[in-house]
Amino acid sequence: MADLFSGGAVGAVMGELLKGAIATINKGREFHPTLESNIETLNSLAPLVEEMKRYNEMLDRPIAEIGRLESRIRDGQQLVNKCSKFSLWRALSFPYYQGKLRSKDEALKRHLSIQATAENKRDLMEVVFSVRKILEILLNKEGIGDYPGGYELRGLRGAPEEPECMGMDEPLSKLRSDLLKDGVSVMVLTGLGGSGKSTLAKKICWDAQVRDKFGGNIFFVTVSRTPNLKTIVETLIEYCGCRVPDFQSDEDAINRLGILLRRVGKNPILLVLDDVWPSSEALIEKFKIQIPDYKILVTSRVAFPRFGTPCQLDRLDHDHAVALFCHFAQPNDGGSYKPDQNLIVRGCRGSPLALKVTAGSLCGQPFEVWQNMKERLQSQPILAPLLCRLQQSLDILEKKFSIEEKVCFMDLGLFPEDQRIPVAVLIDMWTELYNLDEDGKNAMTIVHDLTTRNLINVIVRRKVANDADMYYNNHFVMLHDLLRELAIHQSKEEPFEQRERLIIDLNGDNRPEWWKQLRVAARILSISTDETFTSDWCDMQPDEAEVLILNLHSNRYSLPDFTEKMSKLKALIVTNYGFHRSEINKFELLGSLSNLKRIRLEKVSVPSLCMLKNLRKLSLRMCNTRQAFESGSIQISDAMPNLVEISMDYCNDLVKLPDGLCSITPLKKLSITNCHKLSALPQDIAKLENLEVLRLCSCSALIEMPDSVEGLNKLSCLDISDCVSLTKLPADIGELTKLEKLYLKGCSKLNELPYCVVNFGNLKHSICVICDEETAALWENFPPIPKLKIEISQVEINLNWLSGVHS
Repeated sequence: MADLFSGGAVGAVMGELLKGAIATINKGREFHPTLESNIETLNSLAPLVEEMKRYNEMLDRPIAEIGRLESRIRDGQQLVNKCSKFSLWRALSFPYYQGKLRSKDEALKRHLSIQATAENKRDLMEVVFSVRKILEILLNKEGIGDYPGGYELRGLRGAPEEPECMGMDEPLSKLRSDLLKDGVSVMVLTGLGGSGKSTLAKKICWDAQVRDKFGGNIFFVTVSRTPNLKTIVETLIEYCGCRVPDFQSDEDAINRLGILLRRVGKNPILLVLDDVWPSSEALIEKFKIQIPDYKILVTSRVAFPRFGTPCQLDRLDHDHAVALFCHFAQPNDGGSYKPDQNLIVRGCRGSPLALKVTAGSLCGQPFEVWQNMKERLQSQPILAPLLCRLQQSLDILEKKFSIEEKVCFMDLGLFPEDQRIPVAVLIDMWTELYNLDEDGKNAMTIVHDLTTRNLINVIVRRKVANDADMYYNNHFVMLHDLLRELAIHQSKEEPFEQRERLIIDLNGDNRPEWWKQLRVAARILSISTDETFTSDWCDMQPDEAEVLILNLHSNRYSLPDFTEKMSKLKALIVTNYGFHRSEINKFELLGSLSNLKRIRLEKVSVPSLCMLKNLRKLSLRMCNTRQAFESGSIQISDAMPNLVEISMDYCNDLVKLPDGLCSITPLKKLSITNCHKLSALPQDIAKLENLEVLRLCSCSALIEMPDSVEGLNKLSCLDISDCVSLTKLPADIGELTKLEKLYLKGCSKLNELPYCVVNFGNLKHSICVICDEETAALWENFPPIPKLKIEISQVEINLNWLSGVHS
């Protein structure tokens, strides 16, 4: 003890204390400058944010971005107000609070990047609002529909993302030159099927010089084999952000389009009509509206000489063909066999589509597969049709999960031309037809394989979950016209009475020759009807059908009477491709189908529920649900007591979940996304004792979640991303002992977490929280949780608020 108090020891201790005191004093000196800096930042931002909020309300925007910014400013103001009241006797606490002030200030500046971002965004909102009001007055005066709840600024309206365009520099340059010339109003880009016409047309829309000339007035619309003029005009009006009106006639539609195009802006206008068929020459004439600097680019397999000299897209020369083939045939790791490719390239005869598909089928394959392809091509006559050459790539598709991938490819011909095919639909079909897993893992493996072979393209509209979640509601498949023809051709090779798939197109009162043949042996029945179809069905007997696909365009539609007799039916898929929701009649016919496991309805008004005791999955997208869930006499738990999965997306009239839903105890997955009027969950949600996934992302009106959520003892995934009005989590959320993933991205009003989250430390498994930086900071207020992993999700700050789905 004596040594402890000796002079040397005391001196050392006092020296350390003195150093600490000096450091504290120095930090304390920085307290007031830091405080003043915070006050200056907050004072300069406050009026800007108020203006942003005001314009945001006028524009009826989702409030996620401003909510996050406002939340940060509010937290900063609270800390500044607290620190401003400190007197000198609190000087020893200055260093601590100086650190907190600096941290808040840096976080706020990082969120904004620079203050100018907020000012520019405010100014742009003001411009959008002003332009919108002017256009609204002008367009309504001329009979164009008013604006919906949102407005999307787009520099290119309707075209997919910029494509790869190899070996087409010369035609691209010529097409650019023609578009930039004065005088010519209609240009035709022509070439054989698969020659790259659509690819080149999409590429030119992204060309810098073309965009400089036409600004934001570039419209891209696909016409297809059986065009409907009113549908095309509806698409164009939708691209401009206007409500789509009901047209009295084609002439009325064109007149209103002319009015609209004269109002969209001072820049020249480019309209791309893609995939125009030979019989549609008169349709092109309809779109020749007398507007200065208005050009129409047509892509077609025919030249349409009446519109002048076309731009001819020839086959690729040999060098360019070899370069394109090698690009897709040689993997980056160099693991593929690399033979002499000249014979195979010559066999594709300069067709970019054939080159890509053939290369994709050979990429990474051994010598034997390459040799087999060469022999197949050698055995064909030199002038064999392109479909025959593409056929070779189908014949070497592999077998996966006890089903030939060629069979799955043929199923893609069941859907309308040039339409996106939801991956979720393919999962439903293939699960029931080929006994694939219900989560979609096997189906996605097949989709990825077909993509690798360049037979299809996959579009992910918006990624809201990790790949491991196997959530595919935003994944879509696109199929080239020629490949769709190939899929249909393959399906028709068998005699009519032996076909696995029966594809029926009914236009108006036209009926196929076999219409009176009553018995149908197909396992899959696909029926497409146009807006003039009168629901005049024959008394067909599709006794073997397990999947029924109904593609419609009309505002009213009756299920076929023969549906009631489809005793083997397992999956029903009804998709309305029109602009207005379709009223579905005779839904009660489904009540007698004991094998029906899956129903998917898109853009329809869901009728009153009927008894579907064995239904396992119900999917509703862009549907009106009020009649079924609020006006009907049957509760969903009585009508569908064995549901395992419910998915509702963009159901804009959904205010509350249907009565009785919480009594469906077999339910494992409940996905309610982009339903912007849903404000609350039922208090008895804990009755869903088997629920494993609860997904509520982008439900912008959801204010709170009931505390009873903690009773969901099997819940492994909870997704409340972009629920911008949610202010707090359930108090006992830490009691979810099976929880593995928690999505909190974009919950801008979530300012604190319940202390119960520390109970996640008791979990024996890992738990991953996917959130943004603001929410990640909230976890720093708690002791370390060993099994917790924070994954920061990048948030884009832009003006693309809308999802691109109009209802």
